[in-house]
Formats: sequence, C-alpha cells, structure tokens
Amino acid sequence: MARPVWSGVLSLGLVTVPVSMFSAVDEHTVHFHQVERGTSDRVRNQRVNERTGKEVAFDDIVKGYDTGDGGYVTVEADELDEIAPGKSQVLEIDGFVDLTEVEPVYFGRTYYLAPRSEEYAKIYQVLRTALEKSDRAGIATFTMRNKQYLTALRAEPDVMIVQLLHWADEVRDPRDELPDLPRRPNASNELDMALQLVEAMSMDWRPGDYHDTYEERVHALVEAKLEGREPPEAEATPEATNVIDLETALRSSIEKAKGGGRRGGAGGGAKSGSASGRATGKDSGGRRGGGPARRSGKADGPPDLDGMTKDELYRLASEEEVPGRSRMSRDDLVKALRKKTGRRGGKRGKAA
Repeated sequence: MARPVWSGVLSLGLVTVPVSMFSAVDEHTVHFHQVERGTSDRVRNQRVNERTGKEVAFDDIVKGYDTGDGGYVTVEADELDEIAPGKSQVLEIDGFVDLTEVEPVYFGRTYYLAPRSEEYAKIYQVLRTALEKSDRAGIATFTMRNKQYLTALRAEPDVMIVQLLHWADEVRDPRDELPDLPRRPNASNELDMALQLVEAMSMDWRPGDYHDTYEERVHALVEAKLEGREPPEAEATPEATNVIDLETALRSSIEKAKGGGRRGGAGGGAKSGSASGRATGKDSGGRRGGGPARRSGKADGPPDLDGMTKDELYRLASEEEVPGRSRMSRDDLVKALRKKTGRRGGKRGKAA
C-alpha cells in the first residue's frame, strides 16, 4: 500500500472532505553510484562547514537566506510551517475551468486524490462525478513541503487526480527565449502534404504500446561490459531534410504511412477515402469547411462520423457538449456522439 505524500482537506465552498494525495506515477530509470575511476571505490558526498572544513550533522543544518552582503538570515523549518496558508492542510478550489483552455506547458506532476476514510466516500464521489459530467477542472492551491502549488483537480473514471500547474511567471515566452522563432507558413503544396501526412499517420492513443528503449540499451551496455563484449552501437542520427527536397520527403512519407509503414489504433494508422480532402479543409465536393460543419439539419445532412478525423470529432463533441470528451479516443468520441445525438455514421445509415 502506497504512503500518502500529503494529507489535508479538499475545500469547495462550505464543503470540506478529508483527503490524502498519492503519487500517480512511478518513474523508472537506471541508478548509478559515484565511484572513483581506476579503483571503483565509492565516492560519497559530505556536508561540511565551509569555514572549518568539518562535517556538519543533518540535524544541525538550517535554511539560510542570502542577504547579498555575505550574511544570512536563518529560518527554521517550523517557522516556515507557521506561515504556510492554512497550516499546509487545505486544498482550496477557487473555481472551475475548461481544461482545453490551459496550455500544455502549464502541466506538471500528477497525483491521485483519495478520501481519507470510508465515511467521506459519498461526498468524494459526488464531487468526482460533478467534475466528470461538467467536463471541467477545479483550480486550487495548496502547500506541501514548504512550497505552495497551483493545481488542477480533474475527474478520472474512478478517482480524482491533482495535476500540478506552473505559475504564470514560471512559464517562459517562446518569443523571448528562442533565437529565431519561425514564421507561420503561407498556404502551399508542402503544407497541404504535411497535413495529409498527419492524417495518414493518425492513430489511437495506446500508452501500453510504448516503453523506455533507452533504459533497455543502458542495461545492454552494462551486460556487455560484464561479459567483455563490445557494447551495442548507437543508431545514426538522421540527416536534416533539405528544404529543396521537402516535397519529395513528404510525398515519400505519406506513401510509407499509407502502405502500412506505421499503424495505430484498432483500424490502423492510415485512413481510407478522402484523407487529402479532409486534410486541406475541403469536403468531397471541393468546398471549404468540411467535417464538423456538416451537422444534422443542414443542407449536407447528418455527418459521417466514421469518416471524420479525431480533431473533427472532438470539435463536434465540443459543440454537442459531450462530457469527458478531452480524455476520449477516436472510437470513444464516435460512440459518445452517436449516443448523444441519436445519429449513426453516414455510411451506416441515416439519423434515428
């Protein structure tokens, strides 16, 4: 059983629920010790007094704030606890937002949030279900280990999760940080082909299909050195695409994707039919604005859900206010839209 990293109360208006927070991920990596080259003797770090050179016990170490003139203001751990908002025990929701409005750069580590006892399970599930049905996230702050965090409280099928968010002043502006930010491309044949390539390589999100190949190569390196063999060779870095050859490279990539070079999802990676038309924003008749605009009650008739891309399905789900749409796969979006609207895909029949 995992140990909580934080315990306190979830506060929403006049509703408070005692909760505990648990790490949602268990990151794996290969751990190395520091050893001296030639002897393999362990090298250990010591905390020493800069003036005397003598080692200092951990319990004798306090935090020091540099005043800039060579001096320090010392602060004890209990003094930091005293000034923490709510004594570090409250996860207080300020309001609710649509997570599609939050840029991915703001998201950090994820935690599970659970009721502290069965007594509070009903209140917990009521709040979780409300978040799920509204398809919104609660924005909250709390303090943990002498640091205050901005968070998003979200609903998963069985549990609420807390995602740490970066503060606005922590997020760098790319226009200030990047030396030469590329301009947006104008409409071009290369851009249309790039859109076709994205469409041809579309797939469902299945995280279990991926694993850490670098860690495997590290283990292979260690085993090879133990057995006295040559370590495995690293793959060569591909050469950058020449701008002159961009169209050729894109065309070859599209042919490879459609030919089964990359597969994804239950139905495969490449989509059949009018991938090119959808990618360029045209319907089968050559008109602009295909996809979600083709709604029931309009001249074009009910939409062909089976022929839509995931982005088109998501936009339609947003218009229909389908709950939980941001976490759905393409197939889930199709099923939810059929259930919500009573429609069937154009290829399978008319609206009910």
